[in-house]
Amino acid sequence: MSHNQDQESAPVLSLGFSPCPNDTFIFDALIHGRVDCGFRFREQLEDVETLNRMALASVLDVSKVSYHLLGHILKDYLLLRSGGALGRGCGPLVVARDDLDPGTLTGKRVALPGRYTTAALLLRLFNPSLTDFVYLPFHEIMAAVADGSVAAGVIIHESRFTYQGYGLKKVVDLGEWWEQETGHPIPLGGIAAKRSLGREALLRLEQGIARSVDYAFRHPGEARPYIRAHSQEMSDEVCDAHIGLYVNDFSRGLGSEGEAAVRLLLGRAAEAGIIPPWQEPLLIS
Repeated sequence: MSHNQDQESAPVLSLGFSPCPNDTFIFDALIHGRVDCGFRFREQLEDVETLNRMALASVLDVSKVSYHLLGHILKDYLLLRSGGALGRGCGPLVVARDDLDPGTLTGKRVALPGRYTTAALLLRLFNPSLTDFVYLPFHEIMAAVADGSVAAGVIIHESRFTYQGYGLKKVVDLGEWWEQETGHPIPLGGIAAKRSLGREALLRLEQGIARSVDYAFRHPGEARPYIRAHSQEMSDEVCDAHIGLYVNDFSRGLGSEGEAAVRLLLGRAAEAGIIPPWQEPLLIS
């Protein structure tokens, strides 16, 4: 049986990730059969908060989710070691129209890119007294801050390269705060997969995604059409900066450093009562 027939008879899994360049770069080879892990994929591209809500409803077999949301779904899903966004110097930023002292945010209305985003979790860990939040799609936040409908906003993704164009000022870099506070890199989003798939399938998936990342690094040109198809707003320079910021060695595999960072973030979130405590193993043994 040829390799292609093999692939055609492979079981199909639903796979959710965002249209952002870091995710399309990571999954291009897997989706298009350039690497094989014994599955075919029906991809669903949505913004991260939509993916979070789909995972909460157990809709997808495998999905990129915010680490914040992961804490709410550990009964049904576990974390794969590959494919995620975790690193240094890539955390969410709090921005405002004026130079604000971060201490003066208390009592003010802050825009967040979704209730279950890691950005929302980090802000709540940074200042537990904040309670007045408005949730907006991430690409609407800078405009809301600029027009004064909110006092400040937490921005993610490529917004960190463009916020100055809106006349906005950085109040605090939540990733930098986390790194100084803990010494760990910041876990932003990871790949969750249904526990019910079973250990063997989960290991194949974990390895397949790692190979897809490797393939993209070795053949960066091949992923470009897929990346461009989903990032019309962005220049090639912003696309490349985005990939450079969010795709790194931790995307190939968390390793002990990445795993420690994830456990610490989830542990702090559970201590703060933001996510429920969990008993289930976090990763495939």
